[in-house]
Amino acid sequence: MVTPFRGGEVDYEAMGAQIEWQIKQGTPVISPVGTTGESPTLSHEEHERIIAFVVERVAGRVKVMPGTGSNATAEALRLTKFAKRTGADAALVVAPYYNRPSQEGIYRHYAALAESGDIPIVLYNVPGRTGRNVDAATVERLARFAPIVAVKEASGQLDQVSELIARTDLTILSGDDTLILPMMAVGASGVISVVANLVPTDVMALITAIQQCRLADAQAIHRRLFPLCKDLMGIAPNPIPIKMALNLVGRGNGEMRLPLCEADSSGTLALRNALQQYGLVS
Repeated sequence: MVTPFRGGEVDYEAMGAQIEWQIKQGTPVISPVGTTGESPTLSHEEHERIIAFVVERVAGRVKVMPGTGSNATAEALRLTKFAKRTGADAALVVAPYYNRPSQEGIYRHYAALAESGDIPIVLYNVPGRTGRNVDAATVERLARFAPIVAVKEASGQLDQVSELIARTDLTILSGDDTLILPMMAVGASGVISVVANLVPTDVMALITAIQQCRLADAQAIHRRLFPLCKDLMGIAPNPIPIKMALNLVGRGNGEMRLPLCEADSSGTLALRNALQQYGLVS
């Protein structure tokens, strides 16, 4: 879920409206303060307040899985414990970023979180942002910790997905909207989605079609979603395009925090064209 801002401050009224809209659409899990939620530009106090706000507003109607990762193990542990105390159902924990730890360092980071809390943990592997891949062998070691239940896999490597499925019993979730179909074809279970901020019912329809082995239907939904998903990831780094898209369809104001800013005119035109082709704007 994106984090809406107004005048530089978190817009909790708009956030509440987003939550209600997602619940009405049938979204089963809401994941705030992740990459799409601009967590790197939130203060610690804002990060915690958003987690508490979402849990309270959802009020048990769907699951809540906030992002609680950090490049500092102590900070990730503090946020994960806070999410547990607040009533979140799980924690999405990105691999340590910027400091580029070894595989042993990554293992010890996640092990410290798993040993210190009893909230389900979803590992988040996104080497394009963190600078380090979480290798399948490392995930296999971590799978022995009961709180670690799933992996959000955003390496873009299908071989890694296949290796994770072969080496662990963890739930594997796509971290790339364009790869939902191929990843589920080799054994992933679903997606933690960006485009679902716009069209959650279409994303859920794709997952259902794959689960029900309706390949032709799944391929048709994939073909329809693919251009929109590609542009949402391609014209500028996430969450710039999704915030601009929500503004264009009348469900947000597009405000971001520096250093993020709107795409240039060619990117804006490409995004508008993608939304028009999908039927989201006239």
